[in-house]
Amino acid sequence: MIDSYGRKITYLRLSVTELCNLRCRYCMPAEGICKHSHAETLTEDEMIQAVEVAAELGVNKVRITGGEPLVKKNIVSICRRAAQVEGIRDLAITTNGVLLPVLGKDLKEAGVRRLNISLDTLDEAKYAYITRIGTLEQAMAGIETAIDLGFEKVKLNAVLIGGFNDDEIKPLAELTKKYPLDMRFIEMMPMYDSGDFKEASFIPYTRVLEVLPELEKVEQDGGVASLYRLPGAQGNIGLISPINAHFCGSCNRIRLTSDGKLKPCLHSNAEYPIKGLDKAGMIKQFEAAIMGKPQWHGELNATERSKAGRNMNQIGG
Repeated sequence: MIDSYGRKITYLRLSVTELCNLRCRYCMPAEGICKHSHAETLTEDEMIQAVEVAAELGVNKVRITGGEPLVKKNIVSICRRAAQVEGIRDLAITTNGVLLPVLGKDLKEAGVRRLNISLDTLDEAKYAYITRIGTLEQAMAGIETAIDLGFEKVKLNAVLIGGFNDDEIKPLAELTKKYPLDMRFIEMMPMYDSGDFKEASFIPYTRVLEVLPELEKVEQDGGVASLYRLPGAQGNIGLISPINAHFCGSCNRIRLTSDGKLKPCLHSNAEYPIKGLDKAGMIKQFEAAIMGKPQWHGELNATERSKAGRNMNQIGG
């Protein structure tokens, strides 16, 4: 389906839960969140019906997000059914990787083709700080499991944070020499509740180019990341700039929260509820959300916060 600004919407990001087994500082509060009742959250059948509706409207790629999607008890079933929906050619998951040693094999067999795994630092103490309750050992075990299982593509996501991990750009990038994976550096977004980060924490993607002048531009894959490669590396370096070089003009995605709200834009407070609707009702709401997708997300910087009205874990990264 084509939106009001001529963008073809082909990508659904489906959040299956707001819950997480970590507490990353840029994503959710230290105390966690108030858990929604079952009556307030989408059922598995509603999620799959939403995927079916999205596919009928032209979506061919689904990414399962959270929260941490792997804490969802029926995550394997959700993935298996989503992968079987006619028209869906690509099923991916964004995860912190902690539960991949337990669930990775089942997810791959269910039809998950690609994984994005969060990794903001290679320092044990800093990892414990940024996640509040996680360990670097768990994350690395998840990454190595993903590689061993042979997923079609494994990407690592590092959120750029000034004064925290900008001194680790080079060692993080060099993981692409050690492993067959991509490393992506993402500008930190000033979300609804990211108030403990100061202005100096928000650094541009160009910092990576300054630290790694040897990066070579490579063929782009149509995604939001600008792609580069270190000489001799097995994978690419991706630079994602939602703030300093936003990609709103080519945005092809729509989001569905775990409590059943369609969000046409990550940074807009506009939401279109679909919980409890039959297929015809869902189609109308999907069409309205797509046509209501704004031209751009508005000004974002250290002082101009996102208008999303939710934390990242409540939307789906």
